[in-house]
Amino acid sequence: MDQKIIDLYDEYTHAPLPRRVFLERLVVLAGGAAAIPAILASIEPNYARAAVVGEDDSRLAAEKVSFQGATGDVSGYIARPKLIDKAPAVIVIHENRGLNAYVEDVTRRLATEGFVAFAPDLLSPLGGTPQDADKARDMIAQLDADKTVNNLVGAMSYLMAYRYSSGKVGAVGFCWGGGMMNRLAIKASDLKAGVAFYGPPPDPALVGTIKAPLMLHYAGLDQRLNAAVPAYDEALTKAKVEHQVFMYDGVNHAFHNDTSAERYNKEAADLAWTRSVAFLKAKLA
Repeated sequence: MDQKIIDLYDEYTHAPLPRRVFLERLVVLAGGAAAIPAILASIEPNYARAAVVGEDDSRLAAEKVSFQGATGDVSGYIARPKLIDKAPAVIVIHENRGLNAYVEDVTRRLATEGFVAFAPDLLSPLGGTPQDADKARDMIAQLDADKTVNNLVGAMSYLMAYRYSSGKVGAVGFCWGGGMMNRLAIKASDLKAGVAFYGPPPDPALVGTIKAPLMLHYAGLDQRLNAAVPAYDEALTKAKVEHQVFMYDGVNHAFHNDTSAERYNKEAADLAWTRSVAFLKAKLA
């Protein structure tokens, strides 16, 4: 697919663009309306693909739960291995489309690796994640960033006290959620490890409070974010924060999200995932 189309879709999902404007510009790039259905089917998420680990996997116990956050009750999805009495915990921070089937699948994937994995629905203050992904994106923009970080701190407290948790808590975030993981690391000195997949870097001036070791994954074609990565890397180094930065050449933003066929890159996704799981296991042991 033409990279200009992928870049337009990235602008649509993050700027964001109204869908009408996105489609009008897409028609121009595609050379007409006839190709639009096939392009959308390839580039937009199809959550029917989100079943790497099935909801009925016999190895896991999974359920919807809630905890008291800074903004009131925050709901979420938790999964854990059935045969482990105590396990380290990982918060899964969703993209700007909310807590959807892909995020729940990622949560189960982490549970099969031996973690208690918990994905809070950070749209809970606004009524929770809707079925309409565009509406979820618009709702994300309405969230108060500081209150959202405090809700993540509440999720940490919930996991520290959770019956099946060892008390050690890390976090992994994707896209918008990667940016929130960075903010959480700045805020929470007791976070034990943080992983960000193509998350917006924070203000470099704030990173001096970070105590958690970090692993940061970026997509080589993601020009929107990558310009800010060197300054973040330099600030972390100056602050003596343990961190690793990986740049995956030739792949797009959201390369881990296997529900979007055109942006997903299996090789990069598998490598980043393997690195992340090993990192979390080492730091949360």
